[in-house]
Amino acid sequence: MEESGYESVLCVKPDVHVYRIPPRATNRGYRAAEWQLDQPSWSGRLRITAKGQMAYIKLEDRTSGELFAQAPVDQFPGTAVESVTDSSRYFVIRIEDGNGRRAFIGIGFGDRGDAFDFNVALQDHFKWVKQQCEFAKQAQNPDQGPKLDLGFKEGQTIKLNIAKKEGAAGNPRVRPASTGGLSLLPPPPGGKTSTLIPPPGEQLAVGGSLVQPAVAPSSGGAPVPWPQPNPATADIWGDFTKSTGSTSSQTQPGTGWVQF
Repeated sequence: MEESGYESVLCVKPDVHVYRIPPRATNRGYRAAEWQLDQPSWSGRLRITAKGQMAYIKLEDRTSGELFAQAPVDQFPGTAVESVTDSSRYFVIRIEDGNGRRAFIGIGFGDRGDAFDFNVALQDHFKWVKQQCEFAKQAQNPDQGPKLDLGFKEGQTIKLNIAKKEGAAGNPRVRPASTGGLSLLPPPPGGKTSTLIPPPGEQLAVGGSLVQPAVAPSSGGAPVPWPQPNPATADIWGDFTKSTGSTSSQTQPGTGWVQF
């Protein structure tokens, strides 16, 4: 992965102490009890920065910001940063001066929370570096990545629960029979059907029986009069009635055919 051109700050702690440490005689690890903790060699500010994959632990002056020492960290945990065996507030870091010279010094925090933040900042950075490396490998070789297998294993079954609607089984809804292929909607609930009122002196024939004219509720019991046709339109409808009646009543005797 290419190194980015900008430097980001991961953690800043205003109070850190630096100690001279004796050479490690065995592989058991470092012990902070051997460092003369009451006499630190230097005190100042600690700042952790990141540039690309590398992290840098910088020891700076609290007031001027002048760099006292710097420790490049290429992996964590590793030889660049080690924890002591007898405390969680002290670490051993490997500092470099730019000319290739290296030295190991001890650092310590007065607050346990500052030591925890120091440790977590380095862990999060190198976790991010690991993820970026994996993404770069997958981008170069997309076919080598793990494939998702959604197929059924041998003998594996699934069970589906399908909810049934009311009336779907055991109680089917009965549709009203329709005549002539047309389904008629029922009248609205509470609705009243209108009755056709014939002219005065006439009776309305319904189903072969004669029905008296209906009485409108707002007329006080008197039948509503049928509108009388104008004299101008009576002659026109009279001709139509005569022609219709004469045509429909004429039949050929003995043939059974109706003449149109």
